[in-house]
Amino acid sequence: MSLFNSILYAAALSGLFLSYLKDKQKTMLALKKSLKAIENILPAMLVILLIIGMLLAWISPEIISQLLGDSSGIFGGVLAAVLGSITLIPGFIAFPLAASLLQLNAGYMQIAIFISTLMMVGVVTFPIESKSFGRQFAIKRNVLAFIYAILAGIVVGMAMHVWG
Repeated sequence: MSLFNSILYAAALSGLFLSYLKDKQKTMLALKKSLKAIENILPAMLVILLIIGMLLAWISPEIISQLLGDSSGIFGGVLAAVLGSITLIPGFIAFPLAASLLQLNAGYMQIAIFISTLMMVGVVTFPIESKSFGRQFAIKRNVLAFIYAILAGIVVGMAMHVWG
């Protein structure tokens, strides 16, 4: 475990301890609610992790390099953008996945585009967003997020070629 992680855990435990000292009932209620939330989300997250693990084991580094590597260029960027836009994966799974893909020869630009579209573009959640905020707003937000994700990926790719 890194020093930074140790500091974060110590801070979290200290905050929990201070909360408990201030109000035991509220702290216990919060812990019960958080455990219930974990129980609710854990099955879906385990399925996602299992599928991703199987895909990463099944797909060779050569294929990942061909599809999402530096040499894949625009095709790899577009593929990453489409995959990120239609995939619904939470950040705490997406970032380790991105690290695994980078280790398997994916390109920085392509992974930056994938993560950016994954976090910002919501094809799967579009109906809910459209219903909540209006169709025109949802379309504009998603299109602008898509464009920004592409631009951010290009900048990251260029920066990694210069400084990486």
